[in-house]
Amino acid sequence: MTDLLADSLDRALESAFTRRIPQSAQAQMRYLVKQLKGTRAAAQALGVSQRTVERYVAGRLKRPRKDLRARLEGEVKKRWQPQVRAKARRRAASSDGLVVSTRARFGFTAAPGTTDDARVRDITQALPPQWAERLFTAREQGADERQLQQIAADGLAQMYFRANDSRARGLGVEFTDVEHIRIDL
Repeated sequence: MTDLLADSLDRALESAFTRRIPQSAQAQMRYLVKQLKGTRAAAQALGVSQRTVERYVAGRLKRPRKDLRARLEGEVKKRWQPQVRAKARRRAASSDGLVVSTRARFGFTAAPGTTDDARVRDITQALPPQWAERLFTAREQGADERQLQQIAADGLAQMYFRANDSRARGLGVEFTDVEHIRIDL
């Protein structure tokens, strides 16, 4: 299972960046070496030899393979502008909340005699700050995709299906077969 929700949370925080990440492989490698305080740690993070890292830093290698380029960019993005990322997270968790746009299968558990057939829906819903806090906290604590989806399902159930608990009390929502999900701050 791919980590659609976890990746979307990361992209939402990356949207708050005030500067672009370094563009060349040499600049990205230098940044990573500086952040990890050495070529050995950078090599371990990327799964390459220390010598390969040294060659990129020196500029003797310039164009990494596609898989290494993706890992290098991912490692740089993880460490890029941590204060900006933290500020965006705090703002979402305290005042702004977030917006979830998804296409997924939603099924329901409700009183007998009501429809509970799952069907695919396109939903765009603003979630209040407490749901943003729950999602970001779970992500930081290493929650897997299923756990993150459950938190998102609970938030969508409360805000979209139960209209902030003003109707359909007790309606349980199942969130499966996620085709896409996008989170915006």
